[in-house]
Formats: sequence, C-alpha cells, structure tokens
Amino acid sequence: MRIYIYTGGEKLVSKSGVGQAIRHQQEMLRRAGVDTTEHWTADTAAVHVNTVLPDSLLAVLAARIRGRKVVYYGHSTMEDFRSSFKGSDLLAPLFCKWIKFCYGLGDVVLTPTEYSRKLLESYGLKKPVYSISNGVDTSFFAPSPERREAFRRRWGLRDGERAVISVGHTIARKGLPEFLELARRMPEVRFLWYGWTDPRLLPQSILDAMDQAPENVVFPGFVDRETLREAYCGADVFAFLSREETEGIVVLEALACGIPTVLRDIPVYDGWLESGREVYKASDADGFAAAVRGVLDGTLPDLREAALAKAHSRSLETVGRRLQDIYRREGVLPQEPQPVPAVSALNLLSKNSFPGRM
Repeated sequence: MRIYIYTGGEKLVSKSGVGQAIRHQQEMLRRAGVDTTEHWTADTAAVHVNTVLPDSLLAVLAARIRGRKVVYYGHSTMEDFRSSFKGSDLLAPLFCKWIKFCYGLGDVVLTPTEYSRKLLESYGLKKPVYSISNGVDTSFFAPSPERREAFRRRWGLRDGERAVISVGHTIARKGLPEFLELARRMPEVRFLWYGWTDPRLLPQSILDAMDQAPENVVFPGFVDRETLREAYCGADVFAFLSREETEGIVVLEALACGIPTVLRDIPVYDGWLESGREVYKASDADGFAAAVRGVLDGTLPDLREAALAKAHSRSLETVGRRLQDIYRREGVLPQEPQPVPAVSALNLLSKNSFPGRM
C-alpha cells in the first residue's frame, strides 16, 4: 500500500516549515518501509494533506470519490497566524474557521506537539487528533568542526569573535524585533538572520526595523539546507525568539547540530524541552541577553549532550515508526500479522495429525 503525499501548492510553502515537513514525511516513510507516491495509484491507501490552500480540497474530494483515507496535517493554528503578515491579526478569527473546516475533512488529524494538539481540540474538532513530531534528519544535521571552520571563513570571523544566528521568516511572530534588540545590546557580537519574506507582505514597522538594524546584523536571506547546516555548526548560539510555534523544525535542526540554543519560554516547548537541560529559555529582552551572554562567556553549563539526545529522539526513523503505528491504529494500513506461538502451532499440528491422542 502507498501513501500519496499531496504536493499541490508546494511552491508557495517550499521555503517554510510546512514545505520542510512534506519532505520529511516522504523520507521518514521511506525509512519506515512505507511506499509513497505523488499521484494517485491503484494501491494508494491514503492521501496526506499538509496545506490549507483551496487546492487541497480537491485532493480530499478525490480521496472521498476513491474511498481512500485522508490524513490531514495540522501545521497551522490561529495563534501562529497572528503577527505574521499584513492584516493577519484582523483575519485570524476567519482563518481559524477555515482551518477548522479543512482539518475536519480528515479521517485523522496529525499535529507536531501536544501543545498544538490541545489547541486544535479546543477549536471543537471531532476527528481523532494525534501529536507527532515533524522530525529531523540527524544523518544530515550533525555537529562538524569542518563546517564550523567553513562558516567562520565565509563570514570573516576573527579569532575570538562570536556569532549568534536565527532562522525564519522576517516577521514579528518569529521574534525579529527582539533579535535586533539583542544585537544592539551586544555590538561586539555578529548577528545573522537566515530567512526571507516578500517585503510586500510585511507591515511597515518590520520594514523600518530591518532598515534600521544595527551594523552588526546581517540578513543572508533564504539559503539552501547545506548552507544552513554550516551556520548551525559554525555559530556560537542559536537564538530562536519566536512568540508562537506548533513545534519549530529549525529548533530540532539546531539541536541536532550541537549549537547552544536560547528560546523564548512559550507553551509549545513544555514537556519536551527543559530550560537548563537541553536549552535555555527566557521571556524578555533582559532574559534573552543574560542567557546568550552566559552561553558565550561560558558561565552557563554546556547542554549540548542532552540537546543531541533530544534531537535523536525525534529522528526521521523514530518518527516514521510512530507514524506507521498511527496508520495501523486508524486503519490506514493493515495491522501487522501476529506471529503464531510455536507451542500453539505444535499443538495444532498434533491435534490434526493424531486425533484422539490430545
């Protein structure tokens, strides 16, 4: 049986976490031994839908006509839609109604964390909702002294000069204003923000903030995953100050590369990332600065060993097996045949071969 990974609208989300999640699903299923396809086939068991774009409804309709299951991924919430693009705050209530309608079309809904699962259930969804990580490719994202040196050469960092990075759309929700404030407080440190958003979608306040960024801030824009991996391996701190997430694939990538990580203390990390164990968390500008300085000057403990272990607990192989289990539980894939105990098989043979003796 195959899983149809619907890729309609992928061009619009290719540079986002949703686009990355689609690629992860294809790879994690491959590693779990489940065949995937990008079009309908005779043995398609279900369709994965990852976006709430209008074309996704066509994939759902096609599945219903064929009598196939629909697995809807709940990547988006009303909460993470806010503070994103022009007018997003005003549109958030309508967006909530739309995603509730879309997710309600699924036979099962998957979402990355327990936090996002509770949010979706609070919207009144009646379908089963499971939390399952988007996963991280730990065979690709991994520590590397060579990539660290390559990063430092790329940016001309002198001996002893430090670098702090962040990754994401250049929007308020991702913590861009706080990142710029952090840079102002540490003029001796290089700050780099990887990611790009069409300026036409950004409010004037964000455009002004980027124009007025301190001299120690660089915006490399959207880069390929090899360059991003180099940055994770080469920088000294990953400061991800996002105000709202459903998981944060870039957090998993950073942890997998062994870069000390500072996060905003928000509910999505509760229960799986502990401050002082895998990461450091803070809630305001003073806290962010204290955490980053503590990492840079070595006054805070090194958490990289626990961080690497956490990333490996959400590897594509591990998540692929859990996804396979959910499929079987929800009837997307057949249950694994249970082995017949050897003694039972022997008894059965004896009864059939020697009637009257047992």
